[in-house]
Amino acid sequence: MKTIKIPYYTSSLDLHVDEKNLEAVITARTDEYEAGKSEEELVKEALEHPIGTPRLSELAKGKNRIVLVTSDHTRAVPSKLTLPLLLAEIRKGNPDADITILIATGLHRPTTEAEQRRMFGDPIVDHEKIAVNKAFEPDDFAYVTGLPSGAELWVNKLALDCDLLITEGFIEPHFFAGFSGGRKSILPGICNAAKYSLQGTTQGRYLTGGVPPIRFSM
Repeated sequence: MKTIKIPYYTSSLDLHVDEKNLEAVITARTDEYEAGKSEEELVKEALEHPIGTPRLSELAKGKNRIVLVTSDHTRAVPSKLTLPLLLAEIRKGNPDADITILIATGLHRPTTEAEQRRMFGDPIVDHEKIAVNKAFEPDDFAYVTGLPSGAELWVNKLALDCDLLITEGFIEPHFFAGFSGGRKSILPGICNAAKYSLQGTTQGRYLTGGVPPIRFSM
């Protein structure tokens, strides 16, 4: 019997497979990659040389209310590293900006304070303004438009009322949306439950080879 450790949440689960039923175990080798620079250096370099857009420090100038959307406890985004650098870059251009970190939960449960401290670090939780998207609190959202799928788009008012909206996250394959990150940080990340009214038929079409309407909505 072969035991394979499957990464799960903050630890792992053991999968037991009979050797006769096991052809191979394919393991990622990303931990062996050597970038030649530290993680902090790589993030700083990306912020200093963005692709197709001015630096955040430039975009932040003259903006009073800034919302920075980040991922919730279900995503392994290294926010403890990236958030301090993003905040520093924003404040380089606008030291007095009113910044809110908005946790994009979609339909997930709210991220707890303990999870926030693990994800972001104590300094961020203790000194920054943090809000958690709660999809089932209708008063937190405002109607924007109808979607191609027929659902309604209701977006968190913090994002609609700000002068500059920024998202951070990573890009990975997603069985439902195609890829995570970017536009998915907004829809469904900071939307309410109303936009999910047609999710069942959307998912069914995708799993049978069709193109999910939610991709056009995004």
